[in-house]
Amino acid sequence: MTEQKHYINAETTVKSWLLTVDHKRIAILYLLSVVGFFILGGTAAILFRLDLMTPQGDLLAHETYNKMFTMHGVMMVFFFLVPVVPAVLGNFLVPIMIGARDVAFPRLNLASWYIFITGGLFALAALVLGGVDTGWTFYTPYSSTYANSNVILTGLGVFVAGFASILTGVNFIVTIHKMRAPGMTWFRLPLFIWAQYATSIIMVLGTPVIAITLLLLVLERAFHIGIFDPALGGDPVLFQHLFWFYSHPAVYIMILPGFGIISELIACFSRKNVFGYSFVAFSSLAIAIIGFFVWGHHMFITSQSIYAGLIFSILSFIIAVPTAVKIFNWTATLYKGSVEFRTPMIYALGFIGLFLVGGLTGLFLSSMGLDVHLHDTYFVVAHFHYVMVGGMVMAFLGGLHFWWPKMFGRTYNQGCAVFTAIVIFIGFNLTFFPQFIVGYLGMPRRYHVYPEEFQIFHILSTGGASVLGFGYLLMFCYLPYSLIKGKKATANPWPATGLEWEQTTSPPPTLNFIHDPVVTEEAYAYAKKNEEFYRQAIPAESKDV
Repeated sequence: MTEQKHYINAETTVKSWLLTVDHKRIAILYLLSVVGFFILGGTAAILFRLDLMTPQGDLLAHETYNKMFTMHGVMMVFFFLVPVVPAVLGNFLVPIMIGARDVAFPRLNLASWYIFITGGLFALAALVLGGVDTGWTFYTPYSSTYANSNVILTGLGVFVAGFASILTGVNFIVTIHKMRAPGMTWFRLPLFIWAQYATSIIMVLGTPVIAITLLLLVLERAFHIGIFDPALGGDPVLFQHLFWFYSHPAVYIMILPGFGIISELIACFSRKNVFGYSFVAFSSLAIAIIGFFVWGHHMFITSQSIYAGLIFSILSFIIAVPTAVKIFNWTATLYKGSVEFRTPMIYALGFIGLFLVGGLTGLFLSSMGLDVHLHDTYFVVAHFHYVMVGGMVMAFLGGLHFWWPKMFGRTYNQGCAVFTAIVIFIGFNLTFFPQFIVGYLGMPRRYHVYPEEFQIFHILSTGGASVLGFGYLLMFCYLPYSLIKGKKATANPWPATGLEWEQTTSPPPTLNFIHDPVVTEEAYAYAKKNEEFYRQAIPAESKDV
């Protein structure tokens, strides 16, 4: 008992946190880090959205505007969207959900956080020293030869941060393969684990490509080696092939973990087994595999062969099939379910609606004829944000609100959280839906001087961004407040199935379980438990979750 007490009452000094190998603490360190990068990226977005309210771009100078949208993209894509679910919720939950004491390589896990922070410091140094103006895609030869900004520092920052992704992916793959509890077969795994497994495959196979690409960019810029610059004998289209070979699968690094979260939320708050469990599981692997073969749909207007473009277009439509399987199965799970509209479920339903818009507009951009007209317009910006923010961020917020009591042992105010979720949903649509229209009308992205007839759409977008920012601000208030004044959470406040809810405390002890768990039932055994759930009232402590 004394030994177990030591595990539960872990040290709380700063040194103990900075040297911890506890996957749960590392997840919280990642949470604090990515929230910081989110605030930086969001601040840049506020500045350039205010600038876009007037056709002449009166707030920011031309170069400053370019640096603001570049900083927004770099911070949000490489330092928030890519790591946020795997590094935060994945790190916290993967070992607990499979019944393990920790990840397979705890010290490597801590090293990944330090590597991530090191990469972020490079990017922040570039910002402090004047910023970078190439856009987050670093297109050559402008970035490799002509840009008068801190391309090398930013490229090195993303290069270094990529190693954190690789280490996290390796850790998850080994952990899921080798450390499952007795009875935790592959087809008893929660769908969140399947999604993390598929994501880890992309992280391990895809991230080295972007690392090599950015290293080549840095070498060309520093030593004038002819790799991408035609003036030096290079090929700028080669850069696009290499960049998008990683960056399109990276979309699924961002969205696949979100799919796993939504599966957990839909099952819990409809009180039903997930419809077509095996189809949903294998659809994650299908998306991960096919995602490596569709990069060319970003390059329809380059010198790429139209026949290659045709193949990429067909493959892009094919990858929509496993995504549609998930949407169909979630809808079937909801059908005749005992649906509870708690905060995580509001985010889950918002995710489905917004991601559907993002996915369907992706088919427009996968069609060569339409893409010629829509390429590099605000239509692309709107599509990307409906997938990434409307999809990934909504899923992450749903998961964060779902597992918050488990992570911190405290509940938050349910009414305030539901109101915030609705505000974020409304603000998001007000921000980005007008961009579909202005993009279809022909406004190119990344311009801050534009014809006056487009101004109304930018005013709507900026107004929507204000509502969206207000929603995020509310969340930054009540979640930290809950850590101080929130009621103590029970072990299973929702109530839900899964080892993290049924076999450990809130928050879990250092080694996750007092007794080693043994799995004896399927992942979502709500059908067996419904009678018990209906017989027992939800504990009073859970009403403010």
